[in-house]
Amino acid sequence: MSQDALFVDDLPSDAGDDAPLVVLVHGTMDRHSSFARVRSRLMASCHVVSYDRRGYGASREATPPAHGMEDHSADLERVVAGRRCVLVGHSYGGTVVLTFAARHPELASAIVVYEPPLAWLDSWPSHNGPRDAPFEGVTSEEAAEGFVRRIVGEHRYDRLPLKTREDLMKDGDALIAELTAIRSDPPPFELAQVTTPVLVARGEHTARRHLESTQLLVDRLPAASLRVIAGAGHGGHQSHPNEFSALVLEAVALSEATSGERSPT
Repeated sequence: MSQDALFVDDLPSDAGDDAPLVVLVHGTMDRHSSFARVRSRLMASCHVVSYDRRGYGASREATPPAHGMEDHSADLERVVAGRRCVLVGHSYGGTVVLTFAARHPELASAIVVYEPPLAWLDSWPSHNGPRDAPFEGVTSEEAAEGFVRRIVGEHRYDRLPLKTREDLMKDGDALIAELTAIRSDPPPFELAQVTTPVLVARGEHTARRHLESTQLLVDRLPAASLRVIAGAGHGGHQSHPNEFSALVLEAVALSEATSGERSPT
């Protein structure tokens, strides 16, 4: 369904109305559909909601454009709609989830974040130029192509259908806005504010920055533990849907064990 042009996919569970609510949040240059195989594995026991973040896919025309973490956290608040839930975020979506949980701990019963960027840290590397103007002199199409090539690899990018590449290029404005803001805006949350239990996850074959940032989160968040998906890289939700889904179900069990009640739907 659509909420003011924000595309939301709401999938009730086969288990009925009492199923725990899980909300999935995708990363940069991605879509809610990247969770398709994860969603199919969760529906037997969970009420699953996912959405295209503002500026991407079916939410590309949502207005006004999102300028940074505050806007994406506010969109997630609209999607959650006051319901207590398990929050799951991949990459930039993980930072959105942590930001939201810092502001609304009463709504976040448990969290899974997979390799969320902490790009406001001075130690976080920039592939896109100076921190204060990371995309200076680069068109949105060039920014989008460069980002996707770096994430999926040159060979895989060159094999993408032309229509897919053309569609991805349309997400360049959203890419520039959110990656500039996360580097230049004040930190979106304080680690001590995230009191919800958090499963911090990464792939076995991830980049050094994600090795360091996931360990930082485990060390400094009040209630966090590390999980590693063997054989996975940054796209673990797509390459290893069984293992990723198991993490979500672990968080659901953690939520029920700590709260003593299921999330309302």
